[in-house]
Formats: sequence, C-alpha cells, structure tokens
Amino acid sequence: MNISEFAQKAGVSKSAVSRYFNKGYLSEDKRELIERAIEETGYAPSISAQNVRTKVTKLIGVILPKLSSESCARITEGIGEILNKKGYELLLVNTSNDCHKEIEYLELFRNNRVDGVILLASMFTAMHERVLHKMRIPVVIIGQSHKGFCCVCHDDYGASYALTKLMLDKGSKDPAYIGVTDEDKAAGLARHNGFLKAVKDSGITISLERQVIAEFTLDSGYENAKRIFAQKPYPDSVFCATDTIAAGVMLYCRENRIKIPDEVMVSAVGDSMVGRMSMVTLTSVHLHYKTSGREAARMLLASIDSGEQIPRTMQLDYEIKERESTKRNVKLCETDNYNG
Repeated sequence: MNISEFAQKAGVSKSAVSRYFNKGYLSEDKRELIERAIEETGYAPSISAQNVRTKVTKLIGVILPKLSSESCARITEGIGEILNKKGYELLLVNTSNDCHKEIEYLELFRNNRVDGVILLASMFTAMHERVLHKMRIPVVIIGQSHKGFCCVCHDDYGASYALTKLMLDKGSKDPAYIGVTDEDKAAGLARHNGFLKAVKDSGITISLERQVIAEFTLDSGYENAKRIFAQKPYPDSVFCATDTIAAGVMLYCRENRIKIPDEVMVSAVGDSMVGRMSMVTLTSVHLHYKTSGREAARMLLASIDSGEQIPRTMQLDYEIKERESTKRNVKLCETDNYNG
C-alpha cells in the first residue's frame, strides 16, 4: 500500500499523512482518522523514501577489529545503548584485525549513505589519514588517540605501568613482557612503554629476549610463553598486553607445572571473562569499554546534530582488578564487583 492508497483509506490528504509521520502539526480529528487506519491496515511509511527526502538514513557504520572479542562486544553494547534510544541502527563490519580492511570499510561508508562512522581502530597508516580526511560525515575513533579527530581512548600507558609496578612491588626481580605489535599505538606501543618505564624506575635492566611480540590469540600467548620459559632461569613475572595472551601463558604454565603465582606472577589488560574464570584467576586491568562506546556515541550524535565536528579526545581511566595470579600464598580471590 502506497501513501496515496493509505490516505484514501484514512479519508485524509497525502500531506496530512506526511505531517503525521514526520511529527508535524495535525488536527486531532485527522490524527484519529490516521491512527484508526494504521490499526486496520498496519501501514508504515517507506524508510527509504523518508531518507531521500530528509537526507538522513538513521544508520551508523561501526568498524570492528574482531566480532568475537569480548571488549568489542562491550563497546558495541555501549554504542547501541545510546544510539538506539535516538532511533539509529548499527551497521557492523568486521576487519579481523586487518588495517587494509579498515580502509576498505571507511571508503565503503564514505561512498554509501550512513549518518556517521565509529571506528574501533587498530593502527593508523598514511592511507588511514587520507581517507579519514576525505570523509564527509562525522567519524569518532575508539581505542586510539589521533590528532585532528574525535577520539575516545584509554590510559594504556598508565594501566601497564601500574600493573607492572604491582608485580615488582611484590618482589619480582626478573620480569618479562609478551605484547602485540608496536604499530598498534595503544595496545602495543603504549602498554610496552608503560611496562618498560616501570621496570626502569625499579632499577632493573631487562634484555630484549625477555620482550616478545605475539598475536591477539591464546595460541600465540602459549607459543610465546614457550619461548620465554625456554630461557634459564625463567622469569618470575610476565606482563601480557591482553587477557587472551595471558590465558595462553597460564595454560603453558599449568601444563608444565610452573606454579602461578608462587613461581611466576602473570597479569594482563582487559579484565575479560577468560581471565576471571581461569583455574588461577587473572590479575588484570579493567578498561571501561562499554563506557567508551557510550561516550563515542554521544560524541557522534553531537557532531550529527550540530553539523560540525570539533576534534577532541576523551581519555578514560582504568581499574586494577587483583586476583590470584599475583597474590602469592593466597588460595581464594575476593569476589569482584564487575561493572560494564
């Protein structure tokens, strides 16, 4: 049923129907006629037709590095919580941690109508820079700080410094680091630098052999733990860039009868379910992923409503969740109060 047929059924003009669905002024008797006709026919206006007229799609493109990631799920939940209240729908795309895919999807959204884009960025290249500057719609970046754009990020440096210092203060004299590529300025470079600064401030010299780079997977954590623990003597603490990597490290330790935390302490960043449910619960940094999604959505809405995008960066704080993996001689950990 098109709008003309519906208007005839309702006994009103097409312009009256249009004003009703676009929340314009309408007399009470005409409003009642239209609502009665809607109940009888189930009529709803064409969204695509409305979009052509208003130049608004009510669609937001969200570029994710990994659909299966718990942190991405928490961020997406926060984004949806804010945008859904305003009638927006999310169009999710997955890059599988491929920065070239990020470029492709930015170009896709640039050339196809969405009202804005939220990018969960892994790294920035010259190609990212070029396409971001060509975007004609608002863009908000989550997880990285990038000059000239609206960003919501975390204190990755401070979090890794504090967590490394926690283990050093508990007696670690021979720490090791299992991280991700430094091309990732947040999860990679910032967390690596935070670790190194804490070690340096403690007066400890650390060799390159004690610092290895892994992928964002449990298997890679396991394989790199094998490399680290092949060194004699093996380290007495291991800081991991992510909980998933730490899960691989702890699996290797369990299989090889290396006692956590008595022989080696393990900690990471992420505060994910995998760390909270492991046999030895994982000390980790809680980053406010869901909050970052909410704040990015609010930032995007402000840009859409104003028609302007004034660059600004919001950095969120962190919380250390200490559990069994760094609590030497502690059998049970305290129950955590978990907030998204």
